[in-house]
Amino acid sequence: MNTHALIIIDIQNDYFAGGKWPLEGVERAAENAARLLQAARDANDLIVHVRHEFDSADAPFFAPGTSGAAIHPSVQPMPGETVILKHKVNAFLSTDLAPTLERQGIRSLTVVGSMSHMCIDAAVRAAADLGYEVTVAHDACATLALEFNGKRVPAAQVHEASMAALAFAYASVRSTDALLQEAAGHA
Repeated sequence: MNTHALIIIDIQNDYFAGGKWPLEGVERAAENAARLLQAARDANDLIVHVRHEFDSADAPFFAPGTSGAAIHPSVQPMPGETVILKHKVNAFLSTDLAPTLERQGIRSLTVVGSMSHMCIDAAVRAAADLGYEVTVAHDACATLALEFNGKRVPAAQVHEASMAALAFAYASVRSTDALLQEAAGHA
């Protein structure tokens, strides 16, 4: 029985050019996520697409029922793939994600998506706390610049700090190429 799942978090239209909340490097991250998605399909891994919608129509992005809240075409779910709707940052909070993984006997996860410092961070920490072996494909995740205490923090630094924190105690943080090479070696 296959005990691995690919979790794709919030790769949604509003994060891309023309959307309400575009991220830096999101196109490349989505390309890498799509490569991992194809590998997961080829390996018959469980694939879970997580889609965020805020509760309110006046949300800054991912407003209910909008095209911006739809999953981006680069990682569009195929029939039979699980799609989980979430309304919070943490994909495990008030969703069917944990029960879905448990029903399938999943023990290890690869997590990709957006935003590195928010939804990826929250899901990875929650998954590790729940006992899953977690891997993050760092180059299949994206974020944006932040501001703190009157200082702008570039997106690359936000992403790197997030990945470094996760790698310290919560996950194996690897490149898409390394994960695909490893998967090819096990085929």
